Amino acid sequence: MVIVVKEKIVELMSGIHEAKKAIEINDMLGLKTASEYKELQEALDELVREYVVFFTKKEKYILLKNCPGLKVGKLSVNKKGFGFVILDKEDDLYVEASNMNGAIDGDIVLAEKFMSGVRKEAKVIRIIKRELDDLVGEIAYNEKGKPILILDDNKKDLTIELTGEKLKDCVEGHKVLVKALKEINKRKYLCEVIKVIGHKNDPGTDILSIAYRHGIYEDFGEEVEKELESIPNQVSEKDLKGRKDLTNEVIFTIDGDDTKDIDDAISIKMKENGNYELGVHIADVSNYVKENTALGDAAYERGTSSYLADTVIPMLPHKLSNGICSLNEGEVRLSMSCVMEINHKGKVVDYDIFPSYIKSRKKMTYKKVNDIIIRDIVAPGYEEFVDDLKLMNELHKILRKEKINRGYINFEIDEAKIIQDENGKAIDVVKRVREEGEMLIEDFMIAANETVAGHIFQMDLPFIYRVHEDPKPEKIEEFMNLVKILGYKLTGNVNSITPKTMDNILSQLKEKKEFEILSALLLRSMRKAEYSKDNLGHFGLASRAYTHFTSPIRRYPDLVVHRLLKKYLVENDMSMTTIQTLDSSLIEIAQHSSERERAAVDAERDVLDMKMAEYMEDHIGEEYEGMINTITNFGFFVELPNLVEGLVHVQSLKGDYFTYVPEILAMIGKSTKKMYRLGDKVKVKCVAASKEASMVDFELVGEKEDGDKE
Repeated sequence: MVIVVKEKIVELMSGIHEAKKAIEINDMLGLKTASEYKELQEALDELVREYVVFFTKKEKYILLKNCPGLKVGKLSVNKKGFGFVILDKEDDLYVEASNMNGAIDGDIVLAEKFMSGVRKEAKVIRIIKRELDDLVGEIAYNEKGKPILILDDNKKDLTIELTGEKLKDCVEGHKVLVKALKEINKRKYLCEVIKVIGHKNDPGTDILSIAYRHGIYEDFGEEVEKELESIPNQVSEKDLKGRKDLTNEVIFTIDGDDTKDIDDAISIKMKENGNYELGVHIADVSNYVKENTALGDAAYERGTSSYLADTVIPMLPHKLSNGICSLNEGEVRLSMSCVMEINHKGKVVDYDIFPSYIKSRKKMTYKKVNDIIIRDIVAPGYEEFVDDLKLMNELHKILRKEKINRGYINFEIDEAKIIQDENGKAIDVVKRVREEGEMLIEDFMIAANETVAGHIFQMDLPFIYRVHEDPKPEKIEEFMNLVKILGYKLTGNVNSITPKTMDNILSQLKEKKEFEILSALLLRSMRKAEYSKDNLGHFGLASRAYTHFTSPIRRYPDLVVHRLLKKYLVENDMSMTTIQTLDSSLIEIAQHSSERERAAVDAERDVLDMKMAEYMEDHIGEEYEGMINTITNFGFFVELPNLVEGLVHVQSLKGDYFTYVPEILAMIGKSTKKMYRLGDKVKVKCVAASKEASMVDFELVGEKEDGDKE
């Protein structure tokens, strides 16, 4: 009955734009009895909990959709102090540190939108729900000798008292995972220790602690381990039935030096008509990871493998990810093949998608492949593959040109790589090398993903797509205004945004000193790619239909895609019952997979920040040239050439009183009018670094007390 009342309330209040008391809503609905009023109150409470109705401080009710300035979302706080309210199906809202109103990272909040200079911002006006899952920290003891938890996440300002049987296994300095038992007061909780991760001085504990914080666990559990016992170490004869034998084909893999979970292999031929025949052969994980099994459920829960510095927390146990599913050199492996005929314009003119089995001839590395196709240096053991590699490079250049012509956006964002010693300590930070070999594999995988997605889309069957929606014109306009503030004029119609529009903007910025920063900001102004049951296209790739088919060892959506391909193309199961079941289940799978992907990305970012700070702890006092990449009301962040980032606090600026002026994205001295702007090159000294806080502090050097440079 409450459901009916809820529907009536929503229908009634849809046309009312002012808040009403419960008794007023009661009268408007024509309710007469005390039991009806009680039911109304229950329905209103439920609608409030569901964020459909807003309960005001004056104890009145109004539909949230009738309050365009109010939004409910999850608060995500950046290490720089600011944050974003993450909204469903809407652009995230920027929140300054001063506008958090006591909210912490992970809270579900009610936020109010407003304009600040050229951008939309928000301030938190109410904490709706405090998220207390995956709390990780270090055990300490207070002045009374009671165990407490010092949270690793310094964005969560909470006091945690501890209890639980596992405490007896702990000493001061142990890192643990806890769950909240009860709220003592607004910022104080009693929590139970549910997992001892390790001592903070033990190698690897630092990375695992971050992983657990994001709900990423290395243990698979007893049920999974038991199921693994029935999975063979070698491909069985019965599994080869119904598959095309490709073991005599010249097929090989190209990966990083340390890669052990190999899920894609490639092959190439020239056809008699002069076209290329590109084969992309992907590990058939679906043969071993079935639905409604402990192993299948574990893969779903994880959603993705997590690559945290040199630590990998796989989606699948090593017996699968590094063993029977990995396309290891010289081993027969089950696969799903997408063989494409591609013309000299980079168009796929014919293709076939089918189950197969292969035997990789060679496990190649990017470094040695790049040596061949760029520098004509052939490593021992690669001689017989030189012609194939050069033909692949030829095709890769054709595919890359075709992508660029249709509007593919190449942001060229640099990535950092952490170099660690045998004890897991960061000893260097370098930029990741990305050459022709890396781009070749990327282009081949994109071609296969597009081909598979296009095929199923034409069949009009339920599927999981990788989508990237068009950016909102107002977000691009905000970016254009920002660029204008920096003194640059760009051409382009923001009311008709296409991938080519974005590529044109990037090309106009290419030679500017702030290019890398602006490129990152432009990327941020676009929507995030995610998984969806609906084909919304992929804006960044300028693709009409795209999916993830090529990494089923590492990503759950790819595994689902393989299951669907078998269901449709092999089993020929396209019954109405199957379609109806999938229509429902794929929505939830897509949403969950997107959430787990975001968690893995956040964990990767946090590990990177932590390891960068650890590296800088050994470089206190050293001076560097860097560039200002972010300006806030409490200072500005400077990025070094190796991508390490540190804060120059406003209080450390000499010779004047400096304030942040958001309208021109600058820190300006009150008397001297000295200005620090986005993209300015500065010389800094590292004055502090903390691995625990994942923070690096810089001070400017070469500045006199009057603010002028020496």
